[in-house]
Amino acid sequence: MNAAAGELDRKIEALLADPAWLDHPLREALAALWERYLAQLHRLDRIASLSDRFQALVRDRDLTRTEQFEKRLRQVEKMTRISDGYQEMMRELNLQLQQASTHDLLTGLPNRRFLAERLKQEAERSRRSGEPLCVALADVDRFKHVNDSWGHEVGDIALRAVAQAMDRALREGDLCGRWGGEEFLVILPATRLDDAMPAAERILDAVRDVRVEGIPAEHRITISIGVAQWSAQERPEATLARADVALFEAKGNGRDRVMALT
Repeated sequence: MNAAAGELDRKIEALLADPAWLDHPLREALAALWERYLAQLHRLDRIASLSDRFQALVRDRDLTRTEQFEKRLRQVEKMTRISDGYQEMMRELNLQLQQASTHDLLTGLPNRRFLAERLKQEAERSRRSGEPLCVALADVDRFKHVNDSWGHEVGDIALRAVAQAMDRALREGDLCGRWGGEEFLVILPATRLDDAMPAAERILDAVRDVRVEGIPAEHRITISIGVAQWSAQERPEATLARADVALFEAKGNGRDRVMALT
């Protein structure tokens, strides 16, 4: 309310309160107008109050909706993080399953299943290209003696050490895996028998340097190797059989050596 309106209100209240104007013919009309004015003013105050309360409710409602939205957003973000974590876990699990299906758990090298499939692929590639292909079967010498003398846990350590030594001795493009037990298969693509023999000798030398904790230093770990070259007229299994015969000859000729069968 401005100053002029306030001054007018005071004058009207003073006139109505002054006994000198009680009998004035316009006093009753002025009093009625004044009461109506006050009633209208009261109604306006109530409307203003209701409007203020309504606006406050709207603000509270909007605030609540904002808070609800933010809560939902946090929930979605949490679910997204959980989903991302779950998907990452599933990817890692799939990789682990794939690794377990193609690699030996003890040595970490490719397993028999993987090697057999790879040998078929290499034989087919050699058939198409005309390039040579050799395989080498290696067997740890007197491995039963290792297990019987120092225990299977030490035997497992020895197998892992042999596997690592053989893998390090490979040339680029060669593949070594665990064929079964203490036996390993080496696939030598694009390699003739004359070149496969020196490659096998390098593997022998690498294994000779293996030292295993728990096994006395005077007991040297060695392997015997049988090598055969694949022929386009035979199945890969036949090549493996000839390599196995060569391995048997290496064992019979004193072990720790390479023998070949053409």
